[in-house]
Amino acid sequence: MAKNIDPKLKKIGDYLKLDESSIFSIPEYQRAYSWEIKHCDKLWQDIMAFIESGGSDPYFFGTIIINCQDNDKTLSLIDGQQRTTTFLLLLKALLIRLNSAIEKYASDDESASLMAGLQARRNKILSILYKVEAEDIPEVLKNFNKHNNCLILDNKSNNEIFKTEISSILMSADYAQAEYQATKIPRKQKENKYSNYFRNFKFFYDHLLVISESEINKFARNILERCEIIEIRSWNVEQAIAMFNSLNSDGLPLSDADIISALLYSEAVKQNKDKDFSDDWRKLLNDVDKLKCCGIADIDAILMQYMYINRARGKEYVADSGSINVTTPGLRRYYTETEIGKKLLLEPITLCEELIKLAEIWLQIKDYAVVKLLLKFNENVKLYLAGYLSRFSVVEITENSVTRIGECLLKLFTILELVDLGYSSSKFKSFLFGENIKLVDKNIAVEEIEQDFGRHISGSWAIEEIKQVVSEYEKNSLVFLNEYLFARNNEVTFAFTEKYDVEHIMPSSGKNLTQIRADAGIADDNEFAFLVNKLGNKMLLEEDINRSIGNEWFRTKIQTSVVNKSGYKDSQYPIAKALVENYKESAKPYWVKADIERATEKIAERITSYAFKL
Repeated sequence: MAKNIDPKLKKIGDYLKLDESSIFSIPEYQRAYSWEIKHCDKLWQDIMAFIESGGSDPYFFGTIIINCQDNDKTLSLIDGQQRTTTFLLLLKALLIRLNSAIEKYASDDESASLMAGLQARRNKILSILYKVEAEDIPEVLKNFNKHNNCLILDNKSNNEIFKTEISSILMSADYAQAEYQATKIPRKQKENKYSNYFRNFKFFYDHLLVISESEINKFARNILERCEIIEIRSWNVEQAIAMFNSLNSDGLPLSDADIISALLYSEAVKQNKDKDFSDDWRKLLNDVDKLKCCGIADIDAILMQYMYINRARGKEYVADSGSINVTTPGLRRYYTETEIGKKLLLEPITLCEELIKLAEIWLQIKDYAVVKLLLKFNENVKLYLAGYLSRFSVVEITENSVTRIGECLLKLFTILELVDLGYSSSKFKSFLFGENIKLVDKNIAVEEIEQDFGRHISGSWAIEEIKQVVSEYEKNSLVFLNEYLFARNNEVTFAFTEKYDVEHIMPSSGKNLTQIRADAGIADDNEFAFLVNKLGNKMLLEEDINRSIGNEWFRTKIQTSVVNKSGYKDSQYPIAKALVENYKESAKPYWVKADIERATEKIAERITSYAFKL
């Protein structure tokens, strides 16, 4: 008889603890490990906020769906491979930190209780990562290399390039060995030369280094014993996938906004203002629905933005000494548990009017070029732009006033896009928390804020190092920034069209790539892959143009129309227009390796000059 599904609430430490013959497996059809620093940073913030809150309830990390195979020895991760992999990397970094903490207090008799805690958590992680029993741990610690060959996760994904990277990290004796053995990506520099596995492992290792030994003990206890998931085991892969689809499509619990609106309505009833509140809340939701369609905000986001505004106005997170505390209460906790938040709920009409104003301002500015550009970067940028917008009524807003502060934020979040520091770093979050106090204060001149951002950027980073990172950048956010700056520097209009595509001037896919590569003077596939995604080979275009272009590919693009999905003529985007103009007199226009490198160098100069205001 087939087994039924088996859901269990498990602590993270118990979920990851497998018996000796069991293993987590990532199926062939799953995507590659794709979590980046920003995901780990969000996880880190969530964990630290949970620990600092001191709440009595465990912290819930969602549902993991497993398809059991091979007599329950192969645990195939249908939903949860990114979290499971990241938890293992975090535990490895934590193990290394615990070992150093234990060595520090090995001869300190006065720290016996701390030592006991550190050893207990260290032993628990050893039992998870290497499947050793308690009696074997002393031998493991004497000779790690004899016991570090236990496989806990087998990545079978056809999409994963670095299949053995996590095993290499987990089986390393310490950080130095993990770094030495890490895969180095050709032609990349500094942190970019590593896989996501090692970069994320390093992120956790670096963050754990700056935590005291007593805090490390507390951190380890909370991770292993107070963080939970629901593990759902199935013995039929179709059933497991069906559960995954169901759990990710409906059945959501009440949101924070649902709880807050219910409390506001209850207070409005007490004040005999329930009709007024219902009318206002309905208008708010109507405005927010329009913002959701634009990808700008939902109702929880508007409530979060107002929380940031209110905390900045009251300087709630500034100590008497002037230091900034970036710990942020959850949305529900702020409005329902803090004294200041609860006072907001006592004025339902006033609060609703403030939220409506914020939503209406977003609707007013959503099509401004700098706003559309900012939304291509980190989500947190909205919190601080909203702080500045709170100075104004809707009718006072102008594109120029938004652009000045928008560009301050754009410069800083451009740096965030480029460096291997998460948003939670003091260079970003602490600075922005402090600056938000000025952003919400209409008595602070915009010039003062611009100077603050300029000093902070130039004092925190070296322009040449940032320029090098830009020259190696392969993602797309900076493609939009480059288009914006090119237009501004050439005093031409820049506006996002309804449809747009990130166009590779030298095609990155499609037919005739071998001939295109040869025409461009590129030696091999590795060099082609390295060059084709550089910023100098990318621009914006209204349409995803035809990829089946013959040997005269660049000539075809320069001489035919975007309307026909075959070229750059008639494009409204400034770089495409400039290419057409520059090559219109050329009988045999070409775009080769040197052109990409030259364009990339110009873009790196353009972006860093902008960010550092040269």
